[in-house]
Amino acid sequence: MSKFLISCGGTGGHLAPGIALAEELRDRGHEVRLLISQKRVDARLIEKYPELSFVCLPGTGFSWRPIQLLRCGLGQLRALWSTWRLVKRMRPDTVVGFGGFTSAPLVIAAWLSGVPCALHESNRVPGLAVRTLGRWAQRVYLPLGISIEKISALKTRHVGMPLRREMTRQSRELASAALGFEPAHRLLVILGGSQGASVLNEWAREHLTALAAEGIQVLVVTGLGKGAESQFELRTKAGAPLRAIFTPFTDQMAVVLSAADLVVSRAGAGTLAELVRCGTPAILVPYPLAADDHQRANADFFERQGGGFMRAQTDRAGLLDQVLTVMRNERCRQKLRANLNRINNMNTIDLLVADLEAMAQSRAGLRTQCSAS
Repeated sequence: MSKFLISCGGTGGHLAPGIALAEELRDRGHEVRLLISQKRVDARLIEKYPELSFVCLPGTGFSWRPIQLLRCGLGQLRALWSTWRLVKRMRPDTVVGFGGFTSAPLVIAAWLSGVPCALHESNRVPGLAVRTLGRWAQRVYLPLGISIEKISALKTRHVGMPLRREMTRQSRELASAALGFEPAHRLLVILGGSQGASVLNEWAREHLTALAAEGIQVLVVTGLGKGAESQFELRTKAGAPLRAIFTPFTDQMAVVLSAADLVVSRAGAGTLAELVRCGTPAILVPYPLAADDHQRANADFFERQGGGFMRAQTDRAGLLDQVLTVMRNERCRQKLRANLNRINNMNTIDLLVADLEAMAQSRAGLRTQCSAS
């Protein structure tokens, strides 16, 4: 049995793959702890996984604004002290960082303690944490076709996003009924990522009537802190009743994506991996202020692979036209689903775990030799 520390807090796109990796490592008999942030989204998501061990770290995300930059720096120092003590106490064989502000303290603490480190990046444009910390890591996992300057190809491995085992395609009819929707009508799902997207929430409210007239039900995951749960009873052109639901959060993403005929979403790497796994077509609206414009790069790759389309946030009228066009065309949606099934990579978690186990075993063997001598 090996010991692993996984840093994965701050957003659902960091936390969900960390949980997926922890599930697999734990089932293989390893000891695992996950380091998360103090954000509400982390606290909400981990409620579903009482069998896993979580440690909450201090700290906030990076910003160039002077006050927030100071808070970030002070938070990182506190987190470094906490992680260094944890590394000394737990003596992990390997640490893994999924990017974001919770990764830096763990990587530095591991480096100071001589513990091997691996970093995972799922975005088509690697984030600041992975670009900066990669030189100290023994392994850097990147998407296919992506490299980082000054990080050796010898330490780079190309794998996708590890997904929680619950992320599998389910029956559309059963999934629709479980969410309270009528399977006979098409369902549009709108996602703003783990933080929510006010622009997409507002767009949905503006066009509920137009969508309902076309016989389209709507589910909007608004994001925590962006409004209370609400429901609307609407009518089709023929007068048939339809429902629209706005909910701040869901921990049933596999059910949601299985029920959806089409998704309008931000373009975080985690969301795209889940769309691929569930075979759900999407129109992606990249967040224009995302670091290094990485969501646009993600969306462009998704579109070129044939999984859906990309639309600028400023083109709200064009978004409605495209949603209606795709929803009216079942053959188009079938083609998109076929493309998603073609690019679905089911063995990402196996490749990742096998490599991490090899790293951990090498570390454990070296420690045994040192103890014997």
